[in-house]
Amino acid sequence: MEGFSHILKRQRDFFQTGRTKDVSFRIEALTSLGDMIRSHETDIMTALKKDLNKSDFDSYISEMGILLEEIRFTLKHIRDWTQPRKVKTTMTQLGSKAYIYSEPYGIALIISPWNYPLQLAIAPLIGAIAAGNCAVLKPSELTPETSKLMADLINKTFPEEYVSVVQGDADTTQLLLKEKFDYIFFTGSVSVGKVIMEAAAKYLTPVTLELGGKSPCIVHHDADLKLAAKRIAWGKFINAGQTCVAPDYLYVHKDIKEQFLKTFKETIIDLYEDIVKKGEFTRIVSERHFNRVTGLLSSGEILHGGNYSKDTLTIEPTVLGSVTWDDPVMQEEIFGPVLPVLEYENESAMIQNINDHPKPLALYIFSESKEFQDAILDSISFGGGCINDTVMHLSSPYLPFGGVGESGIGAYHGRGSFDVFSHQKSILKQTTTFDLPFRYPNRKDALKQIKRFIK
Repeated sequence: MEGFSHILKRQRDFFQTGRTKDVSFRIEALTSLGDMIRSHETDIMTALKKDLNKSDFDSYISEMGILLEEIRFTLKHIRDWTQPRKVKTTMTQLGSKAYIYSEPYGIALIISPWNYPLQLAIAPLIGAIAAGNCAVLKPSELTPETSKLMADLINKTFPEEYVSVVQGDADTTQLLLKEKFDYIFFTGSVSVGKVIMEAAAKYLTPVTLELGGKSPCIVHHDADLKLAAKRIAWGKFINAGQTCVAPDYLYVHKDIKEQFLKTFKETIIDLYEDIVKKGEFTRIVSERHFNRVTGLLSSGEILHGGNYSKDTLTIEPTVLGSVTWDDPVMQEEIFGPVLPVLEYENESAMIQNINDHPKPLALYIFSESKEFQDAILDSISFGGGCINDTVMHLSSPYLPFGGVGESGIGAYHGRGSFDVFSHQKSILKQTTTFDLPFRYPNRKDALKQIKRFIK
């Protein structure tokens, strides 16, 4: 299979013209990207329906709407972000001025996943463009309709030497990783993230890895159970649970567990029963993933749901009880509409159990107690999350989104997207009006003078 050095050469030649660094050029590109999404809304919804059976509602709120808001926010702030930022100097740098310049890395490789095939491809592209880079985008082969449409639209919107889309399977990704990119942005599984990082090490290419993990959702005894049930059900079962920040398991306080589960089941029926019956519930992306998720249903006891159809690759919202940390469903990220429930009574033991496992991408706390909220936030390391809500933190351009440890490296969204694709170049502008003599070794009292400044 042919490599992709020809694409990189064309992009590097284009980048070296300096056009992508012009702020007006970036603004024009971002505006075109927004126009592309708006003018092809129906086409995008159709493609997402074919790939994942997504409803128009889900397609807009979880894919297009987020992107349009991200573009709007970036356009509003980009002129400020691209200005050199003046910072303070020290006493030993008397007479000087210090600045931080944000400069683009050059050619960025963006490898995106299948679960939100438009959003998770275009969101980092917004950052790459805003920072002044060229980009090669590799979408997932598991959502072929959306990937093909995205390739066609981007090809019509941007020249290949600026933004290029490469379609293909894992072999294509391996070939891309053999090229010398200036930055790699990957969203996907922990296992593939390790492969990406290993490949990047060859050229010491900087990376951002947006991965996943088992994100806990804690329901304390003082939580608003009805509201918690609704927000947890929505956060878990949107996109059929195929969301990197979906609650992966519930930790419910023993005192309210029975009451909460009753409310939770009623909420699932209210929100999703009709959608499932009408065949409008999002499907699992492939037969392999479907078999993996249905295989987890043997863990514990099915408290609600559990039905599935291999013909349509759909699994109804399912709740599992009598689950332990040793069950298969607790050994991997579920990435499907299956939610296991654990109970706790001792807060310290619950915190310890979470900390005994890899750091999660997200964590959610449902409680009215600030003391309890602070105890969780202070005791557990995780990427980000919500108090009395789920998933919504990733929709704010003011909150950098990313993981920690095995759940990821780096963060983006809003200013974070611009920063992640920018090298921070530090510059000290020194005065020529005078020259401090004690910095030089031939002055007898140099050490004494320096110590007056440095105490």
